[in-house]
Amino acid sequence: MAIWRQVLILVVLSGLGYAGLLGYQRYFEAAEATESGARGPRTASVEIAIAEVVTLERTVEAVGTTRARQSVEITPLASGRLVELAIAPGDAVAAGAVLARLDDEIQRADLTEAEALVDEQRRATERAEQLRRSRAIAASSLEQAHARLAVAEATLNRARRRLEDRVIRAPFAGHVGLTDVDIGARVDDDDVLTRLDDLSEIEVEFSLPETLFAEIALGMPIAATSAAFADRVFAGEVSAIDSRVDPVGRSFKVRATIPNPDSELPAGMFMSLSLTLSAKESLVVPEEAIVTQAADMFVFVVEDGRAMRRAVKTGLRKSGVIAIESGLANGDAVITRGLQSVRDGAAVKVIGGVASAEETPKS
Repeated sequence: MAIWRQVLILVVLSGLGYAGLLGYQRYFEAAEATESGARGPRTASVEIAIAEVVTLERTVEAVGTTRARQSVEITPLASGRLVELAIAPGDAVAAGAVLARLDDEIQRADLTEAEALVDEQRRATERAEQLRRSRAIAASSLEQAHARLAVAEATLNRARRRLEDRVIRAPFAGHVGLTDVDIGARVDDDDVLTRLDDLSEIEVEFSLPETLFAEIALGMPIAATSAAFADRVFAGEVSAIDSRVDPVGRSFKVRATIPNPDSELPAGMFMSLSLTLSAKESLVVPEEAIVTQAADMFVFVVEDGRAMRRAVKTGLRKSGVIAIESGLANGDAVITRGLQSVRDGAAVKVIGGVASAEETPKS
């Protein structure tokens, strides 16, 4: 009997404890609700950006390889022994500059002989003309003298040309490449002595999709970059457009020219290019300000300390901003951070971003 009495007492005490705990919880929740009602709706903290008008460029990216404005393999015009190499790799040379010489003893001797023959035939022709004036010889004899003089002069011209061919000259101004011949070596007219590149301008050839064919025009600006020149942008323009579209790749070739007065850019370098198709004054906001729900796009604009939802129509996206075609005005303050806590018409507090006095709520 004593045991049942003890059990009954424990049950009663447990029930009283649970009732007290439940009462305390309900009291605390009611007090919290009362305090929350007194404070009103919570004010969301947000960051904003100002909608502004900027020049937004529509561009297309491409890659290509540089090549010299002019480039030629330097080969001798005749066979012979190399007696002079007047260049070193990388040298800048003027048009007509001597690059190398071949042995020319035989050619000089041939020239001397040809000059002597011309002198002899010229004197013979003068004597024949005097004799013909006195009618001492027939007209045919004078004609033969003139013919022999013409042959001698032609022989002299060939001798001069053969001697000139022993000197290898630059056909245009440029920079020479590596050489792989030594003085004293015998070279033939198909041996490459070096390569000459005119680097005053650099050409870059690249391909674009056929959908852009009607938008590309001569003179359009391009910007080129290379991993070899960090933080450098080389400006140029479109200089040639192919008249055909590749039926397999559905693309066409474009050539751009980049001024290179200091010959910084070499031929054969891989480059990335950006081609400006159009430029337009556009109202833009940061991309993070755009909220998308299904097919709808909208932003929240801060007006008198409250977030007001605005439906917008967007356009071109570039470099972290997006063009707004309708729904906003220049100078509107749009929310960029804290959007997850924002509701249409709710109070907000601007804690960061770019804000004017009118858009910052008063405390």
